[in-house]
Amino acid sequence: MTNPQHQTDAINADAFEAVCVMGDAARNAQSQLAQANTEAKNELLNAIADALDNHADVIAGANALDMSQAFDDGMDAGKLDRLKFNVPRIAAAAQGVRHVASLPDPVGEIVRGYHLENGLRLQQVRVPIGVLGMIYEARPNVTVDVASLCIKSGNAVLLRGGHAAERTNAATLSIIGDVLAEHGYDQAMIDSVDRYGRAGATAMMEARGHIDVLIPRGGAGLIQAVVRNSKVPVIETGAGNVHIYVDRSGDLDKAIPILINAKTQRVGVCNAAEKLLVHRDVAETFLPKAAAALAEAGVEMHADERAYGIIEQARVKDAHLTHATDEDWDTEYLALEIGIKVVDSLDEAIAHINRHSTGHTESIIAEDYSAIEEFTSRIDSAVVMVNASTRFTDGGVFGFGAELGISTQKMHARGPMGLREMTTTKWIGYGTGQMRA
Repeated sequence: MTNPQHQTDAINADAFEAVCVMGDAARNAQSQLAQANTEAKNELLNAIADALDNHADVIAGANALDMSQAFDDGMDAGKLDRLKFNVPRIAAAAQGVRHVASLPDPVGEIVRGYHLENGLRLQQVRVPIGVLGMIYEARPNVTVDVASLCIKSGNAVLLRGGHAAERTNAATLSIIGDVLAEHGYDQAMIDSVDRYGRAGATAMMEARGHIDVLIPRGGAGLIQAVVRNSKVPVIETGAGNVHIYVDRSGDLDKAIPILINAKTQRVGVCNAAEKLLVHRDVAETFLPKAAAALAEAGVEMHADERAYGIIEQARVKDAHLTHATDEDWDTEYLALEIGIKVVDSLDEAIAHINRHSTGHTESIIAEDYSAIEEFTSRIDSAVVMVNASTRFTDGGVFGFGAELGISTQKMHARGPMGLREMTTTKWIGYGTGQMRA
């Protein structure tokens, strides 16, 4: 009788060997790309953008099948929205590729340079990282974003886009692969391990020496699984337990549309607001209005005792109000839900955010310059907004054309990662015969 564990081990071993071979093939393809000049890379990117536009119906058709399957499988509304890759979104992705083509090429940029006393000239220059690995889920736009950023920055990439978007990603990569081949590049430069399923993702985590860096992008569970288990260096892109703090000096009329935009414009994304903190001095004035706007948008409110009492007493129409638990303050809802807390001071707001935040994005609504300065200097997150929606934390919005993800760690990169964050550096020394004594 066959041992199921032995079968699993054999499958995993086969996937590991295959992924290592793919990583080595990607490295060979990357060395070819590294020799391409900026003009050649831009030409390739514009050709990919045109191909995406010309074959948008093919990708959208594949996406419709993925969407139907995901809906039947019970995927929630937030994830379904992320999974959606229809013709308008494909057109936007293609335009993003053209934007990447228009950006300055980071490769070869001199970061710093100087002469030693003995005349040796030193330069630190930007170079590609090499072979990247991306593990993500239900985000087919990431396939296009990562491919375009890798080409412009001179990197190769192996992708694990997940089961939910498998048809969409396969159609997209087929179109990109055809363009690579037409321009004389090895299709191994941008490849997918999706055919190996979860074993492919595990293999990527173990393929140290074949993949240079691994970047997970998705929910907290996916990200932490990669961080805990990967033997390959990881750039951690964080979940978004994102806060908005309304200060005693805040413009309350300005705060409500900012709150509604941050919470409801797209609920299934990591820069959507998940928590609202309100200074006690404005809570009784602001919370009834904010609760009414949230209720109208269909947002469920998990409120602490003081916030609950104020909202309940205001008898807000259609308010879905519950008592917040300790767990709420650490939860990334990715849904039409928000936690609400009344705080006694700016200090308490900052302490609460730094204790419970995932380090993604926080926003302060305030007119007092000293409060703004204290908030922006003491909040320990990758991005801090002032009197603006948290939804602006996005590589495309920041002018990167696209983004690899939003890093919440402090090594190598922090915040939205674009072209420069996809490079490392090396030192070059130019001598005239110098020898160290």
